[in-house]
Amino acid sequence: MSTPDFIDECRILVRAGDGGRGCSSFRREKFVPRGGPDGGDGGRGGSVIFEADPGMTTLLDTHHRKHYRAARGAHGKGARKNGRAGAGLVLRLPLGTVVKDDQTGEVLYDLVRSGEHWIAARGGHGGRGNTGFATATNRAPDRAEPGQPGEERWLRLELKVLADVGLLGFPNAGKSTLISRVSAARPRVASFPFTTLQPHLGVVEVGDTRFVIADIPGLIPGAHTGAGLGYRFLRHVERTRMFVHLLDPEPSLRGESNRTPERDYKALRDELRAYSSELAERPEKVCLTKSDLVPDPCERETMANGLRIHGLEPRWISASTGEGISGLLHDLAREFDGH
Repeated sequence: MSTPDFIDECRILVRAGDGGRGCSSFRREKFVPRGGPDGGDGGRGGSVIFEADPGMTTLLDTHHRKHYRAARGAHGKGARKNGRAGAGLVLRLPLGTVVKDDQTGEVLYDLVRSGEHWIAARGGHGGRGNTGFATATNRAPDRAEPGQPGEERWLRLELKVLADVGLLGFPNAGKSTLISRVSAARPRVASFPFTTLQPHLGVVEVGDTRFVIADIPGLIPGAHTGAGLGYRFLRHVERTRMFVHLLDPEPSLRGESNRTPERDYKALRDELRAYSSELAERPEKVCLTKSDLVPDPCERETMANGLRIHGLEPRWISASTGEGISGLLHDLAREFDGH
């Protein structure tokens, strides 16, 4: 079986380096019969650091490698030589990665800004050498500290796509075809459900306005309970600023009474609302896709009227012929102009 090129969830172990131990040592020089303590301190252990990298789009690397360990600090030496600090380990992750405690599920950090850093496991302090224990009453201490252990914990990483526009629709509604037409993204396109098993991002430029559009895996009733692509779909709409509902007229044309654009829209809205009332309140636009399959103006008007009774004004588009695409993009650009 081929390895998937998109991974949006994984579990990893991070282990910071232990601190080096301090040294217990005394000066031993000719003509200095009572040399004082000269043991150096141990070096601090390296930390494991997460860095948000806008050039990454998947957790594939961390899916294959589970354990990440930074270097330990070097031990102190005589002649007041402190140990060198252990090298830190920087792990680059995609923008939108949420870091959770694997045991409790607590959200520890959210990497949403390019280049930001977060210490996932802090290196242990180095132990003090016996030089640090010398006092006026104890001029020759032979005590030295061991280094402290570095932090270690299991973390769960979850990737949530960052996009301005999220394309919502049942499987085979035309989301992949649309995004491949309006951007440089090249998602897999085929006429069967669940062609899209992963989100695809495309950058759209309209005049001086640029925005990111996401082709998100298809939605089916019950997704908020995990059905179909379930949580994988809903996770990726959480950061989307607005939605474009793509409603497929083809099932209705085939006589499927349970699949009309009006019913599909209601099902999409119900899933969003069941998952999050906040998501259901975000701005939205509604499009009837595959307009090339509905050339009859009367038939188009009948389908659109089913949505108008809900206060919607749907737009007919066709990713195959280009009908309505320019107008849709200019409408979207106006939403983000100046933001």
